[in-house]
Amino acid sequence: MAKATKTTTRKTASGTAKKATAPKAAAKASAKPAAKAAKPKAAPAKTTASKRSTAKPAAAKAKPAAAKAASAKPAAAAKSAAPKKAGATRKASAARKPTRAKAGSQPWHKSYPPGIATEIGEIADKSIADLMVASCKKFGSRPAFTCMGKTITFSELEEKSRHLAGYLQSKGLKKGARVALMMPNVLQYPVALMAVLRAGYTVVNVNPLYTPRELEHQLKDSGAEAIVILENFASTLDKVVKNTDVKHVIVAAMGDMLGVKGVIVNLVVRRVKKMVPAWSLPGHVKFPQALKEGETATFRPADVGHDDIAFLQYTGGTTGVSKGAVLLHRNVLANVAQNAIWVEGAFLERPRPDRMVYVCALPLYHIYALTVNAIMGMQQGAENILIPNPRDIPAFVKELGKYKVNVFPGLNTLFNALLNNEDFRKLDFSSLYITFGGGMAVQGAVAERWKALTGNVIAEGYGLSETSPVATANRFDGKEFTGTIGVPMPSTEIAIRDEDGKTLPTGKVGEILIKGPQVMAGYWNRPDETAKVMTKDGFFKSGDMGFMDKNGYVKIVDRKKDMILVSGFNVYPNEIEEVVAKHPGVLEVAAIGIPDTHSGEVPKLFVVKKDPALTTEQILDYCKENLTGYKRPKQVEFRDELPKTNVGKILRRELR
Repeated sequence: MAKATKTTTRKTASGTAKKATAPKAAAKASAKPAAKAAKPKAAPAKTTASKRSTAKPAAAKAKPAAAKAASAKPAAAAKSAAPKKAGATRKASAARKPTRAKAGSQPWHKSYPPGIATEIGEIADKSIADLMVASCKKFGSRPAFTCMGKTITFSELEEKSRHLAGYLQSKGLKKGARVALMMPNVLQYPVALMAVLRAGYTVVNVNPLYTPRELEHQLKDSGAEAIVILENFASTLDKVVKNTDVKHVIVAAMGDMLGVKGVIVNLVVRRVKKMVPAWSLPGHVKFPQALKEGETATFRPADVGHDDIAFLQYTGGTTGVSKGAVLLHRNVLANVAQNAIWVEGAFLERPRPDRMVYVCALPLYHIYALTVNAIMGMQQGAENILIPNPRDIPAFVKELGKYKVNVFPGLNTLFNALLNNEDFRKLDFSSLYITFGGGMAVQGAVAERWKALTGNVIAEGYGLSETSPVATANRFDGKEFTGTIGVPMPSTEIAIRDEDGKTLPTGKVGEILIKGPQVMAGYWNRPDETAKVMTKDGFFKSGDMGFMDKNGYVKIVDRKKDMILVSGFNVYPNEIEEVVAKHPGVLEVAAIGIPDTHSGEVPKLFVVKKDPALTTEQILDYCKENLTGYKRPKQVEFRDELPKTNVGKILRRELR
């Protein structure tokens, strides 16, 4: 996406997936999940692996209840998580042999692009670190990550991550130790991510905007022993570190990896913008110093296998206390393999670029960008343009103008904000192949405007932290926005079931359940919560309501908990929001249910105006024209902005 002398619009192939969501070795005493009897065979059913992946699953000692065999209890998340022959692979590896299911074996297979495999092949890499190292060797001098004008190549990433891994190992951390990463999209993140995985540890991603209470919960719950944190957020850690098991603290600064420019950046961040509150963390080491010490430390590649824990990926806590989804190496490798197969659909009508360029505006600590940008990008030999603060739309647009972006993962609120920026509308989109929509429902009005401007169709996908994350995706070669979350990914099954667990026929709304090799092993130390979401036959209960059509496309109607019950009728906020978002005077909208003595509940709207003259009467009249009686909002409240997660997803719960 470079600056344009003219704006090019074209109808061409487009994008895909989204988001879109155990324990093991080092987790002995302090982090023992309740199901200590869980066995290594808790791996997804019959996952195949290459000969070099035959290392013993070290996960036996600390698996959660979820890891028991599927036939045992509902808590059996791991074994049941995959269909037969599920595995993971690298596109770069010749070992990958994706298989094709018999025609019509699943209703959605007929909707796959021509030549796209319905099953992934065997796992060619023993671990995510192996995949990353192999990519670094293969793509050596290529740019891997770019931030604020500074680029590190794949070779430099390998070297710096090796040094940091050596430093961490020198501190005596045992295999499987949890290491927290608390940073936005800066160059230190991919270095630390790769270092932790190479050293044989488990990554615990932390939202940098967490309050002290939220941070303390996550550090204590995970049992993290070390943390790499940006100094901007060190004051939060300062308040709670004494209450946790964290013994090793590495503090990074915005300018650490920006060369000479970094000195100026640090000065501005600290002194001019005053973005670094006072903090004191005795015994901490600065990021550059850790790298320097790591140069002389002895790095020993860890013996890590498919059933070792790669990530404790904490859920947003929308249904209660935040829980750590246990993602094994094979879960994430499988999802990378699924995406690697699916992305080929983007090149059926257009030649593959010599070198892919991804924009990474979504935070890398979030599962969506973690897999789709960081790990998938490395597997593809792509350059990721890191955007530390995508909420600064003018600065983001200015950055976009410098690159020919091929892949744009985003979400509805981000697409909408960009479309309302005049300078964004002047960019050249001729290089854009794929636009992913995930994280929340993509509204039809936004998708229409995006296509009209860029010539690119937003391909919506779906997943969760618990599914590593991509479970379904629309075709990359689609010509029109489908309004669905697409079809199940290769080696993935989707079932629609009622409250009694009965599978519903095509077109009937029920809960969306997911089965595949990308499904988590369980919740960290929470066998009770794991049992609630895993079925006896190995499906993960998403908590989302939807239906599947005759062609295998899935449509989400809403979260179970967000449904509004009006006089016994189910009303879905997504539907109301989709309608109201099309009003020309509306910038953003959210719908919730509020108590009503007559109907039990009625819908209420929260609206951010695009047209300052917009009135409540105009909104209600518009809804009267487009919604049946019981679905119509009874109240409208105008807001200057709507509460959002750091990813940009509107938080309905904050409006209740």
